[in-house]
Amino acid sequence: MGAQLRVYRQKIRSAQTTKKITRAMELIAASRIQKALQRVAASAPYARAVTRAVSAVATHSNVSHVLTTEPENLRRAAVVVFTSDRGLAGAFNANVLRASEELTALLTSQGKEVVHYVVGRRGISYFNFRKRTPERTWTGDTDTPGFETAREIGDEVVARFVQSTDEGGVDEIHVVYNRFVSMLTQEPEVVRLLPLEVVEGVDEPGAEIFPLYEFEPEPEQVLDALLPVYIQSRIFNALLQSAASKQAATQKAMKAASDNADKLIRDYTRLANNARQAEITQQISEIVGGADALGSAK
Repeated sequence: MGAQLRVYRQKIRSAQTTKKITRAMELIAASRIQKALQRVAASAPYARAVTRAVSAVATHSNVSHVLTTEPENLRRAAVVVFTSDRGLAGAFNANVLRASEELTALLTSQGKEVVHYVVGRRGISYFNFRKRTPERTWTGDTDTPGFETAREIGDEVVARFVQSTDEGGVDEIHVVYNRFVSMLTQEPEVVRLLPLEVVEGVDEPGAEIFPLYEFEPEPEQVLDALLPVYIQSRIFNALLQSAASKQAATQKAMKAASDNADKLIRDYTRLANNARQAEITQQISEIVGGADALGSAK
């Protein structure tokens, strides 16, 4: 009984130590998520303004631009996957990687060759484990992403898009990331960035009539300047959404771990009390039995 009681007490101490760690990580994630949400909210107006500007130029000018014209034969597609550098975030990375695999399977079934660009160490480990080498990777900037990382990713994918397919270029660019919905929900989002799908300015009954536009400089030069900025802003917003989602997922996972530690402590405490009671009962029985034996001997 004594050995069993020591085992239970050791398990209680281990669960208490684990609870301290998970509780601290939960509080850290809760303190970081507000700042991450503020960055998401601050970047949204700029991203919307750039999107409207690009849509206006593409809609109200009869210009055939490489970034807005879809090729007749789509041969190769690029998929940018946004994961995190660290784990302990529940199904955060698994969900976005599953979405990227479903997108890859869909594009492959359409006869397209798929190349991957991966952000975050967890995504890199996933691809390395499966003996698949991404075209390029980025790490170290997933918790608090900076715009320089978004600019670097944007320049890379745009350069591959304008490059000829025979020389290693791509015809499509997709991004896969976790979109922050609420503290309890983060949904994988799949977006095709290029070729740009213009949805504004479509004639509908009762729709607002847009004025005629005059562009200076020429629309081609405006698109050349706006579209890289548009891609960078969208990628930066995806980075911020992924960072906020990761903090929320970490907080939820660590709270669940703390609750499980509490349950383990209660269960092991009950078992330890039962073992201690059984040990006391056995000791009392031995004392009573010894006393009876001595009385019978007399």
